[in-house]
Amino acid sequence: MTISGEFPFPTGEPNPVRQFRGRMPAPVSIWTATTPSGAAGWTVSSFLVGDGSPAMVVGLLDEDSDLATALSSGSSLAVSLLGGQHRALADAFARLAPAPGGAFRQGSWTDTAWGPVLSDAAGWLGARLTEEPGQHAGWALLVLAEVEHVEVGPPAPMLAHFRGRYSRFPAEPTG
Repeated sequence: MTISGEFPFPTGEPNPVRQFRGRMPAPVSIWTATTPSGAAGWTVSSFLVGDGSPAMVVGLLDEDSDLATALSSGSSLAVSLLGGQHRALADAFARLAPAPGGAFRQGSWTDTAWGPVLSDAAGWLGARLTEEPGQHAGWALLVLAEVEHVEVGPPAPMLAHFRGRYSRFPAEPTG
């Protein structure tokens, strides 16, 4: 985390695209990969999973993140869905909160063929990139990967990003 003397938030008129996006609840996940120099990971809430043959996962990553730098065509990655109890972990991987010793020292992780997976994740998938990341969607790097493995945990409150904040969503829909 870098501390700057400049005010870090936009000033002036609100950005209508950010306001629109903020009204769309999004699941919070941590995407990880194993690299020759260790593990890399990033908090991602801008992603979707498309069912089909093959199933695909599409995500938007900060191009300056360690994870984006580590990915190339054919790379494997793991996507861990975060539960309501993982708010601090999401901030650590987004580099919004300090993580003494590194973000992977927070929580318990299991190594898989696709990358480290959060041991108490609400579910996870393993995927392989189908092409070299390089295309952008807005300011973010577009990542497209074929789903190779899925594990779904028991129903539990999920962590979601809504209107600029984390929220716990119930395990089962109400009403």
